[in-house]
Parts: sequence; C-alpha cells; structure tokens
Amino acid sequence: MATFLYKLGRSAFRRRRLVALLWVALLAVAGIGAATAPVATSSSFSIPGTEAQRAFDLLEERFPGAGADGATARVVFKAPEGQKMTDPAHKAVVEETVAALKSGSDQIVSVTDPYTGQAVSQNGSTAYVSVAYKVNAMELTDETREALTQAGQNAQGKGLTVEVGGDALQTMPEQGASEIIGIVIAGIVLVMTFGSLVAAGLPLLTAIIGVGIGVSSITALASVLDLGSTTSTLAMMIGLAVGIDYALFIVSRYRAELAEGREKEDAAGRAVGTAGSAVVFAGLTVVIALVGLAVVNIPMLTKMGFAAAGTVVIAVLIALTLIPAMLGFAGDKVLGRKQRKAAKAGADAPAAAAAEKSDKPNGGTRWARFVIRRPVMVLLIGVLGLGAIALPAASLEMGLPDDGVKPTSTTERRAYDTLSDGFGPGFNGPLLVVVDGDKAAADKAVSTIKGLEGWAAVTPATPNKAGDAAMITVVPKDRPSSEATETLVHDIRDATGDDVLVTGATAMNIDFSQKMNDALVPYLALVVGLAFLLLTVVFRSILVPLKAALGFLLSVVAALGAVVAVFQWGWLGSLVGVEQTGPIMSMMPIFMVGVVFGLAMDYEVFLVTRMREAYVHGERPGEAIVSGFRHSARVVTAAAVIMIGVFAGFIGMTDQMIKMIGFGLAIAVLFDAFVVRMAIVPAVLALLGHKAWWLPKWLDRILPNVDVEGEGLAKDAPADSAGGSKPDLVKV
Repeated sequence: MATFLYKLGRSAFRRRRLVALLWVALLAVAGIGAATAPVATSSSFSIPGTEAQRAFDLLEERFPGAGADGATARVVFKAPEGQKMTDPAHKAVVEETVAALKSGSDQIVSVTDPYTGQAVSQNGSTAYVSVAYKVNAMELTDETREALTQAGQNAQGKGLTVEVGGDALQTMPEQGASEIIGIVIAGIVLVMTFGSLVAAGLPLLTAIIGVGIGVSSITALASVLDLGSTTSTLAMMIGLAVGIDYALFIVSRYRAELAEGREKEDAAGRAVGTAGSAVVFAGLTVVIALVGLAVVNIPMLTKMGFAAAGTVVIAVLIALTLIPAMLGFAGDKVLGRKQRKAAKAGADAPAAAAAEKSDKPNGGTRWARFVIRRPVMVLLIGVLGLGAIALPAASLEMGLPDDGVKPTSTTERRAYDTLSDGFGPGFNGPLLVVVDGDKAAADKAVSTIKGLEGWAAVTPATPNKAGDAAMITVVPKDRPSSEATETLVHDIRDATGDDVLVTGATAMNIDFSQKMNDALVPYLALVVGLAFLLLTVVFRSILVPLKAALGFLLSVVAALGAVVAVFQWGWLGSLVGVEQTGPIMSMMPIFMVGVVFGLAMDYEVFLVTRMREAYVHGERPGEAIVSGFRHSARVVTAAAVIMIGVFAGFIGMTDQMIKMIGFGLAIAVLFDAFVVRMAIVPAVLALLGHKAWWLPKWLDRILPNVDVEGEGLAKDAPADSAGGSKPDLVKV
C-alpha cells in the first residue's frame, strides 16, 4: 500500500492543477445540487420493534388526520396573586387566545379550550391551552411558530403571566458559531505547530472543502433519501474534525521528509506513502464506527452514520490527493520563516530543511524517556486516575431531557415550571394509551389503569368513528423523566394485555432509551471486533490492538463518568451552564463510542505506526517508542487540542443535549489522547518490549502485508537521498 500511495502522492504533486480543478469542480457540482434540491424536511422518526411505535402506527391507521406524531404546544396562563383564571376578564383573554390560535395556521389539528377540557387547576390560579399540529416540530413553518408565540405575547400584555412550552418551539440549533470557534482554535494551534501560515492554512482549507462537498451532497440528496434536516450535523462535526487531522499528519510528514533532504515531489510522495497509509486505516476505523450505528436499528441514526461515514471517506481522499497537490502550489512557503531565510541565503534545499531538524530532544522525546524509566508508575497513575473518574458511570440513568432541564430564561422552562406548580409535574409528560378494541375493551383498560399506582389523572376513553379503537390519556404523578413514571409505563403494559399500547413522548423516550441500552453491547462487539482485526493487519501484532481497544474502553467509561457527575449529579455544573440536572441523553453512550472510537484509533495509528516503523527499521523497543514520540507527539497533541476545541465550542450552546454532546466528546478526547495514548500506551509498550510486536507465525502468513510503515519504500529505493533520485518502484 505504501508504494501505491507513494505513486499517487507524486502524481498528484505533478498534476496539481488538474487535481485541484477536479476537487473544485466537485465542490461546485455539490453546491449547485444543494442549492437546487427541494428543501429537506425532518426525517420521520421511528423506533421499529417498540410498543410506542406500534401504538403510533395504530393511531395513524384508526385515527387518520389526528396528527398522532405531530408537534404539540401548551400555552400556560397564570393569574395574578389572589385572582383566578375563572374570573370573567381572564376568561375572555384565554378565549381570545384560543380563537387566535385556531386561525393562526393551517397546520393546526386542534386547539382545546381549558374551560371545557378540564385544564384549569384546582385552585384556579393556572390554566393551559393544548395545541396539536399535523406535522412534527421540524416541519412547522416559521409563520406557524410566529403565530404561536404572538398569541402568547398578546395575552401577556393583558394582566396575565403567559408562557409557551412543548416541542412546537423546537428548532434546529443554530450552526455556524460553534464551527467558527473550532476553526479559529484549529488555526491558532496549526500556526503554533508549523510556524507557517501557509502550512497552517492547508489543513483548514482542505477540511472546509471536504466538509463543503460532504454536507452539500447530503443536502442535495436529502429529499430523495429522506435524510432529514438533522443528518448533516454529525457529518459536519466529524468531517471537520478528521479533515483537519488527516491533512495535519500528511503536511507534518512532508516537512519531516524535506528535513531528511528529499526533493519536494519525492517528499510529497513519501508523506502520502507513509502518513497517508495511516490515514487510510484511521479513516477505516472511523467509517466502521459510524456505519456500525446501523446495529441499533433506528433509521434516523443509521442514515446519520452513513452520511457522516461518507464525509470521512471524502476527507481521506482529499488528504491523499488534494493535500500533495496543494503542497506543490505552496512551494517553500510550507516551511517556517527560518527555513525560508536559510534557503534565500544560498543554502541548498537539504540544508534549509535541516534547519528544522534538531538533534536536541524535544518535548515528546523527553516525555517518552520519562515514561520508559517509570512505566509501572505512569501506568498505575493513568489507569487508577481514569478508573476513579469512571466511578459515577455506575449510576448512569438514561433518558431524553425535557423542558425541565432548559435554562430558566426560556419560556419553555417557565411553562414547564408553571404547569408543575399548578397541576403537578406529570402534566408535562402525559401518556397516550391506545386500545385496539371496542368500547368495552376501552372501559376495561381505564378501570385497570385506575387500579395501578403512580397516576394523577385518567381521562375517559375517546373512541374513533368506527368504534374499533380508543384513546386514553394518563397523567403521571411524577415528572416525565423520573423512575416513577417509567415504572407506571411498564405497569400499564404488564396489566392491560397486548391490545392496549402505551405511547406518547414520554413512553417513546423510555422505549428509545431501552433500545439504545440493548444495542450497546452488540455495537461495542462489532466496532471493537472489526477494528481489532484491522489494527492487527496494520501493526502485525496481537497485543498492540488489544491494548488499543482496552485503553479506548477505559477513556470512554471515564468520559461517561464525567458526564454523569456534571449533568446528572450537578458537580461543577455551573462551569458549563447546567442549571438543572437530569438523565443522560439515551444515545450518549453509543454516540460517544462511535465518534470517540474513531478519533482514538486515529491517534493510536498515527503514534504507534511511527514506533512500528522505527522498530521494523532496526531500533530496539525502547528506542522505537522514543522515535515515535519524537516524530509524532507534537502533531498528535496538536490534533487532539484541535478536536477538543471543536467539540468544546458546542458547550456554550443553550440546548442541553448539544451541550452534553460537546462536553462528553471534548472530555473523552482529552482523556484518550493525553492519558491513554500519551501515557498508558508507551508505558505498556515499554513493559512488553519485543513481545508487543509478537505475532504467531501461522497468522503472519495469513495476514496481508499492507506496509503502513513504508518498509517497501526503503527496500525499493535504498539510494534515494538528497539528490532526489527517483526510485524504481514496482511493488503495489
């Protein structure tokens, strides 16, 4: 592989105008496709195989036009102290608001009058209007949302406290600010790493081109493939992250090859042949992790995984072709100012490049030697430290955060609190019970539910026109995300039989969490198993891939522990803007496993392949560890800091789920890059010595030799040197 990629890199360097033109043309085509494609709506959310989904399907069949899976809203009214919502003046305001809501949008299915729908609290201080829509929240028009908020504002000015809650106000988090923060941080780190604006700009430019092609392609195909408006979020986050990383490693290797005295074209070929091989396999591990989301069997997650995987593939192809082409355009400007000055002073290319190479030990060298001298101490501190941070993960409670965890500055949170005060916390998450049967079966279900514990109200059954199905609303005593409400859902299902189905947002969240929990072990087995096989081929070792997988699991569990401590327990929550604790988002464990595993294997491949390269070329195990750190530690550190910056940018967003994702991914990369890869990995390799690279002879014969470390290049071109003689490469 190294030889094939070497040829590809040299060819891209020589034909740089053609390569650059092709990528710009692809970006233009994708952009035109995105601009002319139909506007994407939200992809239909379904959870196959769950009771909540079967209930939704039954509702759509027996109650056509009812908008069973449509958005909902609640306009909550609170009378001034000492007054009641039943006072004539206040009642007139509410009835005026109901009329305004009914005429405000053609997407509305129904608007309930609180005075006829038993939606006034016992003490009369609070009332609410329920609004049901035909479509889900992401498909609501701006005019519909404006009509909802305007109705609340008009009532607010007439002596009442009015707040609006429900998922109808849910919108896509604003993108742009977080990505800009990540790009700015990446730019600063790259300039500090390379000492050259041109060298720093190349990874940013190519990553933006790759993300542009990927996201534009997703937008262009969204309507045809039902990808939905949310699919590009993960693709953008991952594409930007790996795009910068992969380009960073190849540009860094190119500069190192120049320091060895190579001519520019040969240096570009060798950079792609060596670092590019690592990019290919690192990209494969990310693709495996993302495509593996299909195991969960939730169509939305599957589509998100495949879309993000496609963006990663684009990032790999850009790194292998566009980067060497751009290096050809950059010329000497890819070097730092000192190197360029040396060249202008009359030094030849090798001497100018050699100024970058120093015999003095750098930070990576000093750290590696420290770890080699004290491997047991470093290993114990790393493992015990992460183990202690991981302890809160044992108390992990999964669910989907509701309006109760939003900042108190939002109207959704104030509506949630007002409803809880007036009616009880369960009114924020009513259960919808669907009976597949006649009136007798529905009445029996109502009677059975009333015999259970944990409910605050049970409405009479509402039959459909045909009389063969009915709906019952059950209001829990406790808040939607509580264990008591989850217990009530399971009790209703156990007591009422197969013809009675429980659904609604609360029940859907419970089923979603269970689905995620059940899929976690199979997903881990698939992703870690396939990556283990892949890394065995790359490193030609059994213990190195095993160590990589175990280290990844340690860092992910520690990151989950930190997430639980901050978002569930509230420790240091004020530092990241957590106003209300609650359950951890259901998809968080699997999401972290998928994303962090891919990035962790990036660092593993880039760091350890350089050690493997030194070991294959004759260095002793300890010397190989030091060589790997000397050449790769600074670049891996820069890549990790960039990733932490990209993900940390999302912590500042108001949406609790986005904030949790940003914090979880940032802390996971911090643990994996700086504790596992930089400390635990060299400590384990130092203790294993030659055994780290052991591979059974029978397995050595079976495994293909992909030559990631470029051994084939050295064999084919032993005379290649500063003179720039072109090797006669025949192996692929």
